[in-house]
Amino acid sequence: MEFGGPQATRSQLRHLCEMSEREHIDIRVIPVSRGAFPGAGHALLYAHGAVPQLDTVQLDSAHGPEFMHAEGQLTKYRAHLDWLEAASLDSAGSRDFIHAISNQL
Repeated sequence: MEFGGPQATRSQLRHLCEMSEREHIDIRVIPVSRGAFPGAGHALLYAHGAVPQLDTVQLDSAHGPEFMHAEGQLTKYRAHLDWLEAASLDSAGSRDFIHAISNQL
């Protein structure tokens, strides 16, 4: 979606591409052609560490943040993230996709 006009959108997309070059940043694009996906429309943070039982999912909604850490919930969101990773373009493909959109503006 375009916000702020083509110049602002182009600048934002180029910034995403620049940031994706950093070692600790991985930007992935899920093309619209892949269809609907689990969790679409929700902001999701999956915090994980060396001990999987301590993982936590944070969902943001109009009611505020919701934290989940029960094993069944974690299993569900791990599956969602696995699907998202499989459906997304790889890092280089995502960067190329973003560049192509930026060049079209």
